[in-house]
Amino acid sequence: MKFILITVILAFSLLPAVNAQQKMNMGDTAKKTRQISPPDTAMAGMDMGGMLMMSSALSKNLPMGRDGSGTSWLPDASPTYGFMLGRGKWTYMIHGNFALRYTGQDISNAGHRGDSKVDAPNWLMGMAQREVGQNGLLHFNLMMSLDPLTEGGYGYPLLFQTGESWKGIPLVDRQHPHDLFAELSASYAYALSEKSDISFYIGYPGEPALGPVAFMHRPSALADPDAPISHHWQDATHITFGVATLGFRVGDFKIEGSSFTGREPDENRYNFDSPKFDSWSARLDFNPSENWAFQVSHGYIKSPEALNPAENVYRTTASATYSRPFGDENSFDATAVWGENKIPLLQADNSLLLEGNVRLKKFDLYTRYEFVQKTTEELALNALAYGGESIFGINALTLGINYDLFKIGPLNLAAGGQLTYYDADSRLNSLYGQNPMGGEVFLRLYPRLTKPMKM
Repeated sequence: MKFILITVILAFSLLPAVNAQQKMNMGDTAKKTRQISPPDTAMAGMDMGGMLMMSSALSKNLPMGRDGSGTSWLPDASPTYGFMLGRGKWTYMIHGNFALRYTGQDISNAGHRGDSKVDAPNWLMGMAQREVGQNGLLHFNLMMSLDPLTEGGYGYPLLFQTGESWKGIPLVDRQHPHDLFAELSASYAYALSEKSDISFYIGYPGEPALGPVAFMHRPSALADPDAPISHHWQDATHITFGVATLGFRVGDFKIEGSSFTGREPDENRYNFDSPKFDSWSARLDFNPSENWAFQVSHGYIKSPEALNPAENVYRTTASATYSRPFGDENSFDATAVWGENKIPLLQADNSLLLEGNVRLKKFDLYTRYEFVQKTTEELALNALAYGGESIFGINALTLGINYDLFKIGPLNLAAGGQLTYYDADSRLNSLYGQNPMGGEVFLRLYPRLTKPMKM
């Protein structure tokens, strides 16, 4: 909690630097707002000619499109997929993603570390929001996943993926399942003025102010059923059992500080792990226009892996997200992320992710490129066979497509497929083969583009 107090002091020290921005001409502000598509301009409780939309969860003066995961920011122009309900002073929203698929890793049989599976990675999220007085805003999030049932404790196959464990054995070449309860959080925001807010977020579980928007909430990644293999270098803290975050926004800037539990979720995916608040993070967000969102963050994560309790991690990330709608239900969304994990006394490991999605009516065309450095320990290799502890560079390139087959009420049912090409350090060829490939086909069920709700 001490770190959060330091963050508050630092936040208020920014006031003189951004004072000019607070005095922005209101005519210019209105002109900028009109450039955003109508579904994203309405604030909480605003009557848009008989239509109602949520505001941002952490500011009644920002559009809903800015909300990412936890307290992170997307560009204001980001598309939002979900459907809304309203009752009295409360506004509700439901969104999610479900992919029934067959996935095969190493479909070319280049090595012997691949696997295949019929599974269904998924998540579902509910949100509730209401104004409190003239300046307050109260918001609740509930996010759940049936991964424990559809994936089992062993997760799904994904070459070169590492992180967490099952039955005391580290998960390697597999993506771990997410917990049944992925977020249960509450937040309160108070508008100091139209251009400044102070906010408090608490989650059990929740997401600290560390890293970019988590992959399942990024428009550039929504159509891809796989987690990035750089996940544990960038946004793996998105399910944390015990989070408290204090944030302060001035204009286009927001600074946040979090105290949270460093240990990743345990192997029991149905319970609530013990909160410890033994780790900290800070993040600076900057949205210079409706199309861009930038963040830099740094944090100390105490003992994240249960199998290596003595290892603490310093994580540093930076990201840029771009969103550009064009025409009716057409958009281009892209994200670039750099993440670094540093264990004291050891060399830092780096990762880079570039992903993009083009939405053309019923089509989603997407790609993801990743570079990540993984060690002999992370890949469960015998260090002696590689002349001691080694770091391996791994590249992965994914190309995929979705096509909406038909609508089911407020949902779209799409069919899709993708291929992933891997290029790893040649020292790994005896295990993975040279340039293995992954492939999958799937049916994806997800909400349609959010529209203003009739009152």
